[in-house]
Amino acid sequence: MPASPSPPPRPFLPPDAADAPAIAAVEADLRRMVTRFYTAVRDDALLGPLFAEVEDWPAHLDRIAAFWSSIVLGTGRYKSNPFGVHLPLRERLEPRHFERWLALWSATARASLAPPLADHVAAKAARIADSLRAGLLFRPEPA
Repeated sequence: MPASPSPPPRPFLPPDAADAPAIAAVEADLRRMVTRFYTAVRDDALLGPLFAEVEDWPAHLDRIAAFWSSIVLGTGRYKSNPFGVHLPLRERLEPRHFERWLALWSATARASLAPPLADHVAAKAARIADSLRAGLLFRPEPA
């Protein structure tokens, strides 16, 4: 039988905090931060129009909270493809959208979370944004 994958490193949790209450507390913190972040995004002059098409905000927030739970805690709650989800926006996205998203995300993380967790989610977001930016903004030169 293959070994189960080990959870991602969690430098924001004490070493003995692998129990369900500690993980649930981090998930609740992440959910509050995601909600706060998307409130700012919806009010943002640059990013707001990209999110105006979201029809069901509670469902969207649930998906995003599941995504960050999976990324940060290794819960596996997110079951979609982040690249595929953003692909329909490809023609409307510019580097400045990624820069603004990251600036808001990092500011919200630092205002909402304890420093180790805020730093962790900001760093993860930067790596994810780099990957999405590379895939979504790549425009090969015509031959």
